[in-house]
Amino acid sequence: MVTIKDIAKQLGISHTTVSRALNNSPLVKPETREHIKSVAKELNYVPNFNAKSLVNQKNYMIGLFFSSISQGTSSSFLVDTITGIRSVLEASYSLSVEGIDEIQNFSDINFQRYDGILVMSQSETDQAFIEYLKQQNLPFVVVNRLVDDPEIMNVVADDAEGVMTGIEYAITLGHKKIGYIGGLEVFHSSNERRKGLIAMLEKHELPIVPAFFRSGNYSLESGFQQMTQLLKNQELPTLIFCANDDMAIGAMRAIDAAGLTVPNDLSIIGFDNTPITSYLNPPLTTIHKPLNKISRLGTELLLKQINQEAIAKTHYEIPTTLMVRQSVKNLLTVT
Repeated sequence: MVTIKDIAKQLGISHTTVSRALNNSPLVKPETREHIKSVAKELNYVPNFNAKSLVNQKNYMIGLFFSSISQGTSSSFLVDTITGIRSVLEASYSLSVEGIDEIQNFSDINFQRYDGILVMSQSETDQAFIEYLKQQNLPFVVVNRLVDDPEIMNVVADDAEGVMTGIEYAITLGHKKIGYIGGLEVFHSSNERRKGLIAMLEKHELPIVPAFFRSGNYSLESGFQQMTQLLKNQELPTLIFCANDDMAIGAMRAIDAAGLTVPNDLSIIGFDNTPITSYLNPPLTTIHKPLNKISRLGTELLLKQINQEAIAKTHYEIPTTLMVRQSVKNLLTVT
């Protein structure tokens, strides 16, 4: 195997300079760093992560803990999270993915194997795990759910605000009878999105009809089932807000199965802006939650903690964006 000393000999420089360059040390000029990395690549140099771990006293392992992997975490949610994290982590880092709900006893977790932990918090039931983490003297960041603790590094999006933006848009198009298909009620995001919806209905003095409100579990199937049940009502809403895109897609399928169309008979808005939504027929109007950006920033903050770098603040909020497509009918259009 090619070693750092082999690269140093090839270039006629010290192995210390090579080592610093390969570790992106600011002590080496950028152009020199790039030249050394180029030569290392030509020589097929492969870092010895075990040796690097001993020198830096790191495990090069990040733990990613979801509230639950099996319940309420869609495949797109999982992929966006991991993609965001991996875009920041060096190749030397490994990523371990766990579900908090599958842990029988927190004391069984070997925290010594991690350099730091990212908590993808989807539910208040995570709080016990977060409190336990605070006792471990280990860098960690909580993303996705707002944690009311100034000592905890926290990166979130305002889910309620995102829903309010979407509902405001629907109301400007003449929608007054609005329903909701929510996710798991133990999930913070589902409750926040419901709050945003209720707040907008109250603001505009629109009716809150219990029969128009259903609870799913964030899956395609639950969106289909809940929409099927909702369609049995004698009176229907003109628009349904779904707490995530998977349920919105399931709801659209149920509408089609009932011989109705989106948006002519019923309008739909989703949440998340998963890649498939722009390719549906019709393309789905949805709220873009920048999960990839949230995960990236959370990882960057975690690495700064691990490297003992200064961090300006502990709370970061990333805005959501309304993605207007063709699944919402303009009821004010004169025909």
